[in-house]
Amino acid sequence: MNAPFPEPARKDGPRSLHQRILADIEGAILSGAWPPGTQIPFEQDLAARYGCSRMTVNKVMTRLVAAGLIERRRKAGTFVRHPHSRSAILEVVDVRREVEGLGLPYGFEILRRVLRRSTEAEGARLGLDAPVDLVEIASRHFAARHPFCLEERLISLKAVPEAAAESFGDLPPGAWLSARVPWSTAEHRIRAVGADAPVAAALMVPRGTPCLRIERRTWSAREPITLVFITYPGERHELVARFAPG
Repeated sequence: MNAPFPEPARKDGPRSLHQRILADIEGAILSGAWPPGTQIPFEQDLAARYGCSRMTVNKVMTRLVAAGLIERRRKAGTFVRHPHSRSAILEVVDVRREVEGLGLPYGFEILRRVLRRSTEAEGARLGLDAPVDLVEIASRHFAARHPFCLEERLISLKAVPEAAAESFGDLPPGAWLSARVPWSTAEHRIRAVGADAPVAAALMVPRGTPCLRIERRTWSAREPITLVFITYPGERHELVARFAPG
């Protein structure tokens, strides 16, 4: 997708032309007006718009490349870079913190919310002795208005009965749970998967795209709280663990 010229940034005192071009392009990217994958206008076109030398524009582009906001592709042009995030394997990481840690605006939407009984397979995964009522909820997280990850979650109403009446309109499910239910144990399982049709549609990637899927279970004492699958496009995400000798 080709980008229109950026809207001029708000003026805060005297600034050089270099600073103004940088602020305009950076603002277009961070606001989401130029989402990841957008092709940036050619340097000669930007130079003509701002009435400056191409060298000035090139210096701006070099700074944006160093900041990780854009990437140059040989014989193709310059594009807004897809954010590359990382999660700590040994932590329960909040997706909002991940996105904001990249310097990008965060957003989320609820795709599905259903109240139902747990199945036998879900009971086995959650470690339940008997079927329980659940909230099944799917949500999509955004970085600068571009899909960042897909979250598919089951919440046990035996452990968190107030979740039955919660719409999750103000806080995403993970943050809502963390604020209300202290967990004592968590387990992560990490797999490489190919995006099936629903995941591909939610993440706006081609079907079969390699993805990283984190399966997380949490407990409060011995009571299962939630089972969640968080799926990231694989090329934009990495997992990190720091540890010391036991």
